Amino acid sequence: MNKQKSATGTVVQGFGNLLHVRFEGAIRQGEVAKVKVGDEMLLAEVIEIAGNEAKVQVFEDTRGVKLGTQVQFNGHLLEAELGPGLLTTIFDGLQNPLAKVADQTGVYLSRGVYLPPLDREKHWDFQPIAKIGDVLHRGESLGSVIEGRFQHLIMVPFSQFGTVKITHVAKAGAYKIDGVVASGEDEKGRMVEFTMVQRWPVKNALMEGKKVRPKRMMDTGLRILDTQFPVLKGGTFCSPGPFGAGKTVMQHHLSKYSDVDIVVIVACGERAGEVVEVLQTFPQLIDPHTNDSLMKRTVMICNTSSMPVAAREASVYMGAAIAEYYRQMGLDVLLLADSTSRWAQAMREMSGRLEEIPGEEAFPAYLASRICAF
Repeated sequence: MNKQKSATGTVVQGFGNLLHVRFEGAIRQGEVAKVKVGDEMLLAEVIEIAGNEAKVQVFEDTRGVKLGTQVQFNGHLLEAELGPGLLTTIFDGLQNPLAKVADQTGVYLSRGVYLPPLDREKHWDFQPIAKIGDVLHRGESLGSVIEGRFQHLIMVPFSQFGTVKITHVAKAGAYKIDGVVASGEDEKGRMVEFTMVQRWPVKNALMEGKKVRPKRMMDTGLRILDTQFPVLKGGTFCSPGPFGAGKTVMQHHLSKYSDVDIVVIVACGERAGEVVEVLQTFPQLIDPHTNDSLMKRTVMICNTSSMPVAAREASVYMGAAIAEYYRQMGLDVLLLADSTSRWAQAMREMSGRLEEIPGEEAFPAYLASRICAF
């Protein structure tokens, strides 16, 4: 959407993190908005539109929001930034790098602080794969860089639909992720440029090609799981249990010993003490496959129970988008979401504020279909 034509609005009602915004212009469901509170801009997402009024859930504490507060819509859906440098990093549910946010604001994270997820200053050794004259589709390789011990493929962005005829590919060398590494001409004759970084809406499935039917078992390194509860590569599993049953211990074991390349861990609404334990433990865990730190092949998304509930749902989708990105490179990825019950609780809370008809135990009636679609 053209920035000059982006919609604007004002707050007319507020219910916790849910704001009713009367707007002018064109918006769509899932679009990102910014709520101006003093000098702070708070990220929010459009979840329902009725006429010229939108219901917007804010991902931050809404203290200070009042009648007439200005809201600006940016025309984009909630997106993940994908490219080299994701591994070893700890993000929040909106993909803010928590270590850099803490360096800027202190231990008690301030609201309204949003930093680029990927390092813009680091140089990566780019090796071209595509050649001038090649006709490529989205998801096909332009080149590669080495990230840790993996070959990180630089792909035609998944937002680039249709074919692209390559007219330029950068020579092998060190480049920043924002540098243009290839360019080409699309089906309409327009010139397009490609960098090492791309963006993708987290709530849209990222997949190019046909889904492969699961047929190989994932070796978890624990005999009782592999014999009694085998897990297929490309499949899913659920491990229900009460507090203190050992789910987090099993999560550590699966991360260390499972026959996978990349591990993506989403701490969704977990107690702050448990998340701190994970953050302190994981860098100390030794990867039995490489005898190096397990963190070097891990991405962590942290959204504790003390953070706003609206960002809890986004954190699971953010982890899935990052996992899908590495999967498209042909790598085996283990996505662990702890816990999905708190994800469902976040949906229940937002559903109540939207005044939707409740289902069993006040969960939204669409809970089962939402989990199935995910």
